[in-house]
Amino acid sequence: MIADRMRPLVENNSAIRAMFEEGKKMALLHGRENVYDFSLGNPNVPAPEAVNKAILDIVKEEETTLIHGYMSNAGYEDVRDVIAGSLNRRFGTHFHLENILMTVGAASGMNVILKTILDPGDEVVVFAPYFMEYGSYVRNYDGVLVTVPPDTRTFYPDLEEFERRITEKTKAVIINTPNNPTGVIYSLETLKKIAGIMEKKEKEFGKSIVLISDEPYRELAYDGAEIPYVTPLYHNTFVCYSYSKSLSLPGERIGYLVIPDEVDDSQNVIAAAAISNRVLGCVNAPSLMQRVVMRCVDEQVNLEAYNRNRELLYSSLTEYGFECIKPQGAFYMFVKAPVDDKEFCNYCKEYRVLVVPGSSFACPGYVRIAYCVSYDQIVRSLPAFKKIGEAYGLLEKKGEKE
Repeated sequence: MIADRMRPLVENNSAIRAMFEEGKKMALLHGRENVYDFSLGNPNVPAPEAVNKAILDIVKEEETTLIHGYMSNAGYEDVRDVIAGSLNRRFGTHFHLENILMTVGAASGMNVILKTILDPGDEVVVFAPYFMEYGSYVRNYDGVLVTVPPDTRTFYPDLEEFERRITEKTKAVIINTPNNPTGVIYSLETLKKIAGIMEKKEKEFGKSIVLISDEPYRELAYDGAEIPYVTPLYHNTFVCYSYSKSLSLPGERIGYLVIPDEVDDSQNVIAAAAISNRVLGCVNAPSLMQRVVMRCVDEQVNLEAYNRNRELLYSSLTEYGFECIKPQGAFYMFVKAPVDDKEFCNYCKEYRVLVVPGSSFACPGYVRIAYCVSYDQIVRSLPAFKKIGEAYGLLEKKGEKE
C-alpha cells in the first residue's frame, strides 16, 4: 500500500524518535526516575511566564474571529512587522514585513524554501554532522543531498572539502549554528569564508546558489559567545527560525522564514514561498501562536538552567574519561564512543541510559546527549555514566594518553 519512497523511511525510522519511544516503555517497567533519557531535544525549561499571560490576554482582548481565523498565507501583517522590527534592532538589518513568512516551525520553513527553489536533481550541500531530517527534506522535492565530511578535531566546517563539493548542480547550502548535534557555533570568520566560496562559485557557474541558515538554537549560547547574523554576509541567504527552543514551545510549531530583498529575484521568491506554504498543506502558521509570539518577541527562556546542566554533564563525563568538545550553544553534547556508536548506545541501555548514535547525524563514532532535561536527572544518571566509562576503561586510557 505505501509508496516506494516511504519504505526506507519506515524501515529506518528516526533513531531519536525510536529511542524516545523506547524510553517511555522502559519508564513503565523501571519507573521514570530510574530511566535516563537523553534522546530527544524536548526542552525541560518551562516557557517564560509572559507566554502564558499572552495567551490569556489574547483570548480576553482580541476578536475570536481574528484569533482563530484565516489570514494571508504569509501570516498576520502586524506579527510579521513586529518580528522584522525586532531583527532590525538586534542585528542592524533592514527587513520589512514582506521579508517575513510565518511558518509551522523551522522545519516547515526549510521545506517551504526547498520547495520554492529546488528542481529535480538539484544538489544541496550540508556539513556533517547535521540534523538527520535534512536528507528527507531535500528528497521531498527530488533534490540530492551532498555531504561535506566532518572535521572531528573541531567540528568546524571543512572549507576545502566544501569548495570541492560545489558543482554546477548545487542550488543550496544548509548551515546550522549553534549546531545540532555538536553545540559548535560558527565564527564570523568561518561564515565569511563560506560566503566567499559561494560568491566565487556563483560567478564561476553563472547561477544563484542560496545559503539556508537553520537557526532554532540561536538564543542558546553560553560564556558570552556571539552568533553572527548571516544575511549581511551573503546576498542569497534565507533564515529558518523557530520558537521551539527560545521560548520552549516545540509542540506549538511556530517559527518564521526570512527572505531578504537582497535575494536574487526576491519578489518572485517571496510570492512563491507563500504559495509553497499553502500547497504543502500548512496553509498558514498557527494563528493563536502568531499572536502570542508577537507579544513575546523579545522574551527568552532561562538559559542559566541549560548552562548548569552543561557544566555538570561536561565536567563529569570528562572526569570519567569520555572525550567531548565543550558545546558553545544549543543543548547537546557530542561524545566520542569507545566502540561502534550503535553498539555503544545499546550497551548504555543496559544502564537505562538513552543516547543517540552519531551515525544518525552522518558522523559515526560519536553519540549525542540532549541535556535539556532536569538537573536532577543528570545527577541521578552520573553513577550510570561512571560505570559505563569504567566498563570500557576510559579513565585508564585517558591516563595513558596524558
